[in-house]
Amino acid sequence: MSLPKTLAEDVARNLVMVARLIDEDPEEAYAYARIALRLASRVAAVREAAGFAAYATQKYAEALAEFRAARRMTGSVDLWPVMADCERGLGRPERAMAMAGEPEVQKLDKAGQVEMRLVAAGARRDMGQIDAAIVTLQSPELASNSVQSWTPRLRYAYADALLEAGREDEAREWFGKALEADKDGSTDASDRLAELDGVEFVDVLGDDDPNGADAADEVVPRDEDASGDRDEDDVRDDADLDDGQDDDEDDEGDDQDGSVKA
Repeated sequence: MSLPKTLAEDVARNLVMVARLIDEDPEEAYAYARIALRLASRVAAVREAAGFAAYATQKYAEALAEFRAARRMTGSVDLWPVMADCERGLGRPERAMAMAGEPEVQKLDKAGQVEMRLVAAGARRDMGQIDAAIVTLQSPELASNSVQSWTPRLRYAYADALLEAGREDEAREWFGKALEADKDGSTDASDRLAELDGVEFVDVLGDDDPNGADAADEVVPRDEDASGDRDEDDVRDDADLDDGQDDDEDDEGDDQDGSVKA
């Protein structure tokens, strides 16, 4: 609302594209975010969007700067967890841990507090403190049977930490609980469970054909090898056909040659 109408519309279009592309094509989303930032760098929503676009492309220093700018403009603590995760991305897990103990965390809503717990556990793991990471994730939210938006990720993180600690049976149980809560497929809990059960996935689609066909799927013409060369039997068969010969023995041979090999 602080921008002239035409400029506001241009900025809005770019922010819409950021939102549409950030999951599927983060680099393209980042490009749109930079345009919006150039047009309206004094708008908090633009700085926040630019921060998330940079975060999605692992430009953590840039993302952190944008999140800090947005926080200064709004005074909100909502970005505190993702700011802490940027510190992790910059290889400073100890700073992320320090942020987890700041008063700002108490001002977060429940979802924000769970997010901060996930970041803190990740920081513990970054520092090789796997047992501490497991303890960090143990909380009333983890034990609750109520399913919230953050439930699948919390259970998944707990299962992953248990697996790293060598507690495979417990990890399997919690991957299962994560899958049970994950109605939107936000985690790969099902794949992790399959791996623990020794299930191997084989890609039956080839990489050469965009439609998924590969050499094994192609039907090879009768009596021709992969190179297209014809052998002496093929030549004789053609000669027989030209001469009008069509006995039972030739028919039987044609039926065998005409079968599709698996």
